[in-house]
Amino acid sequence: MALAFVRIGLPALIAVAGIVLVIAGGDSGRGAGIVLIGVAVLVVLANVFIRLAIESERDREREAERRERPPR
Repeated sequence: MALAFVRIGLPALIAVAGIVLVIAGGDSGRGAGIVLIGVAVLVVLANVFIRLAIESERDREREAERRERPPR
């Protein structure tokens, strides 16, 4: 549950806050809103890269197991 929040909920909340600041804020609010939207994108990208790294590690482990097994 917490992992789903970090993957989906956190970037969505950050992006919503950024959109609100872009719409309702003045000059500095717009700037902060754009930064928050960028941060939301970075959180999503970090999650994607971590998931890819974990999957790659699993692939390496499976390949090592296959190499260690004797042929049939």
